[in-house]
Amino acid sequence: MQKLRTGAAYHGCRMLNHVEADMRDMADHHMNTVVHMFSHTDWDRHCRVMRDIVGISEEAGLEVWMDNWGLGGPPGDKSHFLAYHPEAHQILSDGTMDPVRVCLNAPSFRAFMREWIDAVAASGAKTIFWDEPHLPSRADGVYSCTCPVCQKKFEARYGRPMPKTLDDDARAFRLATIADYFTELCSYAHEKGLTNAACVMLGEQHGIHLGTLDSICSIETLDNIGSDPYWGYSGVNPYEFVYPRAKQNLEIAARYGKDHNIWIQAYNTPRGREEEIVQATEAAYDAGARTILAWGYFGSISNDYGAKNPYLVRATMNQAFARIWSMERDRTLAENRAAFRR
Repeated sequence: MQKLRTGAAYHGCRMLNHVEADMRDMADHHMNTVVHMFSHTDWDRHCRVMRDIVGISEEAGLEVWMDNWGLGGPPGDKSHFLAYHPEAHQILSDGTMDPVRVCLNAPSFRAFMREWIDAVAASGAKTIFWDEPHLPSRADGVYSCTCPVCQKKFEARYGRPMPKTLDDDARAFRLATIADYFTELCSYAHEKGLTNAACVMLGEQHGIHLGTLDSICSIETLDNIGSDPYWGYSGVNPYEFVYPRAKQNLEIAARYGKDHNIWIQAYNTPRGREEEIVQATEAAYDAGARTILAWGYFGSISNDYGAKNPYLVRATMNQAFARIWSMERDRTLAENRAAFRR
């Protein structure tokens, strides 16, 4: 029987007394997993503290995932790495430099990420959460990355220069870039005894998305593959939005023998729309998801994009998790009773 994981992404606080209170609060409210950010700033300034945070989290009974937050640029912070390696900027196909994103093919960045994996292993965390890998593109066909390293690799693969606007070869190359990046780094993380979990976005403009999830699922050392079907409080029915996308994610993961993760939007929640969180959480559970995580803890109160009423979002998220834990226990009890009666 697959373990039910519920939890949230935890941002910002590095004061251990507050972290301890928050981890206990999560454990008290039906959560057994926490996703901590391990940013470049954390690596530079909070390495010892991050080890302590892992210990505090595990003491509270939480499984710890470490997020590569902003190391290569958005989503997350702007990449600090580029201050040391300006040659590693992504270059868009119209010739402009992306000021904040790192090319995944840059050899210096691959080496940097190996060192970061070493730091995660030293923290005591057991799982790396690879957060929304992507190579952006625009509606006008301009895309990334077309830096000299990528141009050379593209020409070697396809026997022609990289196109100025996105075409089938460029799409395939971008997927191959992401797959190669993860093949190298997930393998290295496995050597360090770490589990690899990843999450991709839904939109085609991100280079890899739910519809192209197969492109990285074949990576042997990628253990867990997920997505974040955020409905955006846009007026769509959250159950109808989340259920089919979660179902598709789970079917792909099962096809490759992978575990999964599904994310619930607990940020940017307008006042009066908090109940949609319950509907979305139940949709993910009904679709078969058993790792269901919220972005983020306490309605993402530590971020400018936090919920408009984070206290009510916190309460609603806790209620949503309580409901699916009750559903899971009822399901388990029914199965046990049926087996006993046979």
